[in-house]
Amino acid sequence: MAVDNSTSNPHAPSLQLRVADIVIITVYFAMNVAVGIWSSCRASRNTVSGYFLAGRDMTWWPIGASLFASSEGAGLFIGLAGSGAAGGLAVAGFEWNATYVLLALAWVFVPIYVSSEIITMPEYIQKRYGGQRIRMYLSVLSLLLSVFTKISIDLYAGALFVHICLGWNFYLSTLLMLAITALYTIAGGLAAVIYTDALQTLIMVVGAVILTVKAFDQIGGYEHLATAYARAIPSRIVANTTCHLPREDAMHMFRDPHTGDLPWTGMTFGLTIMATWYWCTDQVIVQRSLSARDLNHAKAGSILASYLKMLPMCLMVMPGMISRALFPVWDSGHLSHTDDVGCVMPSECLRACGAEIGCSNIAYPKLVMELMPTGLRGLMIAVMMAALVSSLTSIFNSSSTLFTMDIWRRLRPRAGERELLLVGRLVIIVLIGVSVAWIPVLQGSNSGQVFSYMQSVTSSLAPPVTAVFVLGVFWRRANEQGAFWGLMAGLAVGASRLVLEFLYPAPPCGDVDTRPAVLGSIHYLHFAVALFALSGAVVVTGSLLTPPPPAAQIRNLTWWTLAKDWPPGAKTGDTKKQAFWARVCGINAILLMCVNIFFYAYFA
Repeated sequence: MAVDNSTSNPHAPSLQLRVADIVIITVYFAMNVAVGIWSSCRASRNTVSGYFLAGRDMTWWPIGASLFASSEGAGLFIGLAGSGAAGGLAVAGFEWNATYVLLALAWVFVPIYVSSEIITMPEYIQKRYGGQRIRMYLSVLSLLLSVFTKISIDLYAGALFVHICLGWNFYLSTLLMLAITALYTIAGGLAAVIYTDALQTLIMVVGAVILTVKAFDQIGGYEHLATAYARAIPSRIVANTTCHLPREDAMHMFRDPHTGDLPWTGMTFGLTIMATWYWCTDQVIVQRSLSARDLNHAKAGSILASYLKMLPMCLMVMPGMISRALFPVWDSGHLSHTDDVGCVMPSECLRACGAEIGCSNIAYPKLVMELMPTGLRGLMIAVMMAALVSSLTSIFNSSSTLFTMDIWRRLRPRAGERELLLVGRLVIIVLIGVSVAWIPVLQGSNSGQVFSYMQSVTSSLAPPVTAVFVLGVFWRRANEQGAFWGLMAGLAVGASRLVLEFLYPAPPCGDVDTRPAVLGSIHYLHFAVALFALSGAVVVTGSLLTPPPPAAQIRNLTWWTLAKDWPPGAKTGDTKKQAFWARVCGINAILLMCVNIFFYAYFA
């Protein structure tokens, strides 16, 4: 059911933007354009390396900020807060798990990627395994995932936020943001994207901190959060059901492996498999680390991003819970706000947000409109625009890199740098056109929780890719035949479950669950483990039944065959200075893991 954009919508905002709000939003866009132009002028945009990898001369702080901002799109703001409103704290595990795989990216994967002298991840796979079919498959899969999950989810979340907060027609507002985003992405390449991401990170964190402080002040502090959330029961419920009740384990990270909405077994193993795909093999993320001037800057960037990934628990998940808990009673005979965010009656959810299955996705924008005063409301709108722009710039640049370097160069092997750069810029325009054409589909989306939907899709498609990369890095015997058939077997099984999920969506509260057992009884995080194991087994079996790859083919491409004088051709500088900063990075990595483990134990 589509979101109603008409003025008759009872939930169209009564609060209008004031001059201060408009000034703040204008200043935000002006700063964005200024930083984009400045970074574009600094970088070499007329070479493939300069445009797609920022000349491999990025320092640690913009890399870390960009890694964080690229993953914290509008979809994550809306999705994490919505999942927090629906189920409590456990969804923060998706963010905290990133700590370990980000460290693996810098300490394990980046040395191999740089040693192999590649620009895209499919290019590494071709060098490691040989042949063209795996590289083409991964390129096409990555582009499809970018358009129909990453871009679509961010556009849907951004449109929902603009609609709830401003009542604007989201076609116009989304087109405006897309135009500004594409402008400096096309003009400046990766350097412009990374530096503007650093600006977005600052704006996002400042705005989210202000809203979080006001939200906790409104509810009476953290000590009252659990009690208030437990009482956040909708005024209208579906009889003889319990789906309207807040979860008893809402304040716990580790949940029952059989009955938990996010079982601890899936969050430990399945999530790690999916996170390895996203942080260590996905072009959007890895491209930032490949732009580092040396390994220490790549490591420091990962550490900074890991520290920032600890923040969404307080800045997104808990505010989502507070949004559900703030108005738990009837107000003058009208439905309270709890019935908007925490509604379970399909008719009431349809009225509140246009989706019968639930309205937890409106938790964050509702909080913004209720708590933020004039001026700060404009700042939060800028924050959400920053989140949307950051994510889209990253996806546009990386998708253009994939198409140009892996598909176009394959079709036209003699294409010069000028042609490749032109194609890279034109691809972004095509992506914008596809994204805008997809808006009506997004507007009619009725998935209950955007974040869970995104992870469910990932669990069906990413594990085979993770298996191929991990075995390629750590097992010298893996060959092209085994890798290809492992990907095909994983695709067949994963796509089958994905089709079933679209054919049999989760039923609304009170309806009988008629979904097949593979959906109803196997959590998507557990399915990711099974799919990873199946794909890995096919890779191993196929590799053992066929000849091993020649030694020359895997030189500098696996963990065991890296050159001793790695990285070849890198800017080593003063050896003692490099060694000192390497120790600093190592100490910070250990400290970071200790902090992460402490928080896991505290909220377990």
